[in-house]
Amino acid sequence: MKARVLKGEGRNWRPYRFPPRCNALPGGDWNGDPAQLQRAVADGFQQGLEKGYLEGLQQGQDAGQREGFEQGRQEGLRNGREEGRADGRQAFDAAARPLDALAAEFQRFAQDFERSQQKQLLELVEKVAKQVIRCELTLHPTQLLSLAEEALAAMPGEQGDVQILLNPEECARIKELAPERASAWRLIPDERLGLGECRVVTAQAEADIGCQQRLDSCMETLADHVQGEA
Repeated sequence: MKARVLKGEGRNWRPYRFPPRCNALPGGDWNGDPAQLQRAVADGFQQGLEKGYLEGLQQGQDAGQREGFEQGRQEGLRNGREEGRADGRQAFDAAARPLDALAAEFQRFAQDFERSQQKQLLELVEKVAKQVIRCELTLHPTQLLSLAEEALAAMPGEQGDVQILLNPEECARIKELAPERASAWRLIPDERLGLGECRVVTAQAEADIGCQQRLDSCMETLADHVQGEA
């Protein structure tokens, strides 16, 4: 027998099932009335269906509530963790901004301090080097003649007419301390040249062999080396 679908008020659609027919009298007194027996069977059947439907509906609601609650709880936990991470990151970033600024300021201070130390170190080295050179030339001014000989060996062209320009004070000391070597060269005092400065001039070339330009070259190389290691 086919089921006819009914919809009760306030309820969802559900199939309607006809009660079974009762052809035999079960134990009990029905006064020999088959219709009364059939109604009793139908009422019991319907009550059983209704009870089973209500129990199943309640069980389904309970199971659905539990499943929905668990899903909602898990979703809430995930959303809570994500929101907590986002809030924590924002709070951390906000708290770290002053530290970032402080770290950047400290980095700039450290770099400025290091550059200042490098500058002071280079100035000290140059100052000491000048003192050593001045002392060495005071004791041995003829070293300038040795530098002039090395420069002439590397200069191009003829070296017939050679002039060695020196500071007047050093020129006099060389003639005084080494007259033999001084007489072999054409030494010319030049007031424009400071102590330790010397120029070699030939007919075709001129070379600056003074101590200052050599010192400047050495200090430039040293500064590049120091800054490269920083």
